[in-house]
Amino acid sequence: MDIQIIEEKENKVLKRKEIKFDSIYTGEATPTILSVKSKLVSLLNSKKDLLVVDILQPNFGEAKAAGYAKIYDSVEALNDIETEHVIEKNKGEEPPVEEKKEEEVVEDTTEEFSSDDAEQEEPVETEAIEEESKDGDD
Repeated sequence: MDIQIIEEKENKVLKRKEIKFDSIYTGEATPTILSVKSKLVSLLNSKKDLLVVDILQPNFGEAKAAGYAKIYDSVEALNDIETEHVIEKNKGEEPPVEEKKEEEVVEDTTEEFSSDDAEQEEPVETEAIEEESKDGDD
């Protein structure tokens, strides 16, 4: 995966650098936010806890994704400005692995239906039902 910096802008009001970049990943799957973040940290000589990858949008039909990242001056500025979900997706923690539960054996409680049972049922009287419906039409 290669990263090309398209634009780098200093935002003094929000105490951060804003970076627009392209991630080129020929022959690979779309890179994760965490892999792009680690590549940007090494490329821009930044600290991992100050860089946030906000957007990583793949281009349709190309092995390229456009991205937007921010490098804050301090952790306090990052926590004050960024939303919680953006901070969470940039943390780099693996999701917890669920333990497999033992499968319970469930007994089959359904009754088997045989053709003998069908013959024993009484036929439905359709004549009485038809007469009632005719009487109700008047």
